[in-house]
Amino acid sequence: MASPAQQLPPGWAAEWEQTHQRYLFIETATGHTQWEPPTGPSAQMQQPPMESPPEGTVPTHHSKRRQYAAGQTQAYYGTTEEPSMLQPMSQPPQQAGMEPQLFTPGLAAPSFAMQQQGQTQPPYYEPGQGQQQLDYINSHQQPAYGQPNPNALADQFGQMGLGGQRSFSLQTANLLTSPPDPRELSLPPPEIRLPPNATVTPSQFANADSSYQRSTLNAYPNTSSLLSKSKIPLALVISPYRTVSESEPQVPLVTDTVIARCRRCRTYINPFVQFIDGGNRWRCCMCNLSNEVPQMFDWDQTRNQPGDRWSRPELSHGVVEYVAPTEYMVRPPQPAVYVFLIDVSHSAVQSGMVATATRTILENLDRIPDEDERTKIAIICFDVSLYFFSLSPGQSEPTMLVVSDVDDVFLPKPTDLLLNLAEARSGGGLENLLTRINDMFKENSIIGSALGPALQAGFKLMVPIGGKIIALSSSLPSVGVGALKNREDPKILGTAKESGLLQAASPFYKTFAIECSRAQVSVDMFLFSSAYQDVASLSCLPHYTSGQTYYYPAFNAARAEDALKFAHEFGEVLAMPIMLEVIMRVRASRGLRMSSFHGNFFVRSTDLLAMPTVATNQGYAIEIQIEETITAPFVVLQTAILHTTCYGERRIRVVTTAYPVTSNLSEVFASADQVALAVLLANKAVERTLSHKLEDARDAVFNKLVEILQTYKSSMTAAGAGASAQLAVGENMKMLPVLILGLLKNVGIRQSAQIPPDIRAYSQALLTSLPAQSLISYIYPSFYSLHNMPAEAGTVGPDGVIMPPPLPLTSERLERHGLFLIEDGQTIFLWVGRDAVPQLVMDVFNLPSYDVLRGGKTTLPVLENPFSQRVNAIVQKTREMRRGVYYPHLYVVKEDGEPPLRLWALSALVQDRADVLPSYQQFVSSLKEKVNGNGGY
Repeated sequence: MASPAQQLPPGWAAEWEQTHQRYLFIETATGHTQWEPPTGPSAQMQQPPMESPPEGTVPTHHSKRRQYAAGQTQAYYGTTEEPSMLQPMSQPPQQAGMEPQLFTPGLAAPSFAMQQQGQTQPPYYEPGQGQQQLDYINSHQQPAYGQPNPNALADQFGQMGLGGQRSFSLQTANLLTSPPDPRELSLPPPEIRLPPNATVTPSQFANADSSYQRSTLNAYPNTSSLLSKSKIPLALVISPYRTVSESEPQVPLVTDTVIARCRRCRTYINPFVQFIDGGNRWRCCMCNLSNEVPQMFDWDQTRNQPGDRWSRPELSHGVVEYVAPTEYMVRPPQPAVYVFLIDVSHSAVQSGMVATATRTILENLDRIPDEDERTKIAIICFDVSLYFFSLSPGQSEPTMLVVSDVDDVFLPKPTDLLLNLAEARSGGGLENLLTRINDMFKENSIIGSALGPALQAGFKLMVPIGGKIIALSSSLPSVGVGALKNREDPKILGTAKESGLLQAASPFYKTFAIECSRAQVSVDMFLFSSAYQDVASLSCLPHYTSGQTYYYPAFNAARAEDALKFAHEFGEVLAMPIMLEVIMRVRASRGLRMSSFHGNFFVRSTDLLAMPTVATNQGYAIEIQIEETITAPFVVLQTAILHTTCYGERRIRVVTTAYPVTSNLSEVFASADQVALAVLLANKAVERTLSHKLEDARDAVFNKLVEILQTYKSSMTAAGAGASAQLAVGENMKMLPVLILGLLKNVGIRQSAQIPPDIRAYSQALLTSLPAQSLISYIYPSFYSLHNMPAEAGTVGPDGVIMPPPLPLTSERLERHGLFLIEDGQTIFLWVGRDAVPQLVMDVFNLPSYDVLRGGKTTLPVLENPFSQRVNAIVQKTREMRRGVYYPHLYVVKEDGEPPLRLWALSALVQDRADVLPSYQQFVSSLKEKVNGNGGY
């Protein structure tokens, strides 16, 4: 007897439903489904009448939700009776504790028609049209209830990862015979190999790009014991607000304020959820709770018609931004507020800082974000007194008000001190004020700084609203609250007591920072002193208020290079779009917990990070613990950042990444991301210097590297626990030892008795705030040979200026007749060999010979010859290629020039021996000794 599927009337198809072991009959024209074999074209009309539509089925003319293949949301349940005896049920019976049935007809078996032709179902339909959308759900779901749970098969997939994804192939390298290749640092991290059908749409953007969020491991161990065995710390490295160039994909914006979140764990809907119940519900990928799809989720509000679910960016993109509805607001979006505190003491005026700062503000007024003309601005000058400026709307002449009592700060006037930027400019009063400030104080002979009282005054001015204080200071605070003493003592540099100089000397700077954070005020510090300024204390304010510290030691605007660097960086800070009233939280799949946090913010509760304002391109590191065995085939981590744009719109940026789960140690090692590891260890090292000695911080980093290599040797190589002539590590971690060596040689934690505490503290501020892209070059600089670079280097290609190939950081590559560039994102050195031919010196510097060339800070001339233009293009690209506002100084370094400058440049070649610090070969040899259990570094 022929099967029911072979007796179909025209217009009907059948699919075998594995869950119930019976055919599901589909009317192709309407998408209607039923269990009974149809008897003719009008079979749908012969169904028993139903008193009410089944749960989840709403007539299309009443619903804002697009109906996914009309009628298919009917649910049928039954026993092992023949399909022909089943009747549809208006309410499906629910067993105690059972979740709604996954609607997945045709999941496990190809359609009958394709079986007849000997074909299998194609892996993807093009989602977007009626039935195809439902087919997409159906053919890409995890199994329905009644089918085997994939987690039950986990042990059988031990070599494949728990979800059956392609396994990682671990390649071992010998560090003793594999010198570092800097080109490997530009490679993407190890591939994230998710199980098949992990996402609801086949999008290449389902996982967030690693520049937004990356993990130290791209395959998560299923138990904490496996993680502990690997010795690799588990952490996320995040830069949620990185700048996006025009050539890069922009972050999609969801504007309809329809935001689907799990009602239990509050996860935002993302590409890794499952749709169930015919698309009417979705299962959370974090906690597995079933949630209703919002009524308007499938409605195109722009066209006022049913929309295409699969075109919603949150289902296909790992990074999305929502326009938030009013329930996400504690108060209406506030305007952006900028309060400038300008030091006008004698040293500040004489250095040219005041003139440069006021001119830069003046030149960048048009760039300050103010599209809605709500931005507010105030200027307070200070020495040992405070100078306020009042300006009524439309007034052209500002009034200066002086407050000399800095022990009890008050605002001299209730209004007209905090000005609407557009109104203050309308009468020319603001421009007039900025033009005249330097002249007002040019004869100022007062020495001293009331920075603390100035900060309090700025805070009082903006406390009802919040915003950003930008403080520019040229000397050590000496008057009023927050006054500091010079504690620089050369005798304790390089000793166990040195770490005390890296901690805040006054409690004011942390307590005031917390007060600022509570009032949604952040602080940026621009520091210019030629003497000790206690950067360690002052950088506390930006650290806890999500600001940034900028340091210009011995600033002198008479040097054009100094003025240009400060003006460029200050101008970029002013023009940068800032996010206001920011809170950030990272959610993770069950079994994972965020355990510690590194970066510029204040931890408001156990896992809620408060950031009054956030500038672009700040980096954060968050450590993760595995608290219970993970049985799911993959885990999901989602960073959500609620903020107000500087244009007055409340938004939520959501960054989602999924990682496969494995029970295999070799996969854990093969998935390690050496860049993310180096970023995490840099953050942890700095944090350790604040609570322990600098030496302890260095030892902790070194010992962590030894532990990883020991575990690798004992678990992944034939040597096991015995001694080995090799030093084995996975190919994907081959650069980790040299990155750690670069970190150990960085001025932030380097062993030395010569590093001024301000320089060290500023370096530590960079190590804990730079995004990964910039941080790696800061600990492992770039090194190029220019005199013999390829012909295309320095010319413009499809992706901009073509850079020369990077060289390993060793002086063995320096040639006496050569021209080399070394840069770490903060400083550029142009190294000129003593035997450089006159033509090279003429082509680059417009000088007749090496002998008349002077070393030091300089600006390269742009000359009418191809080589000069190529070198200038490379220098310019170096200044622009990384995210951030930094504009590195350029120093010409002569091979036989001034020893301090030479040694500074050579210290960037971290693979060389320097002072008491080992060369890379010595470092690797000491690692090998330590790994084999014979002491070491």
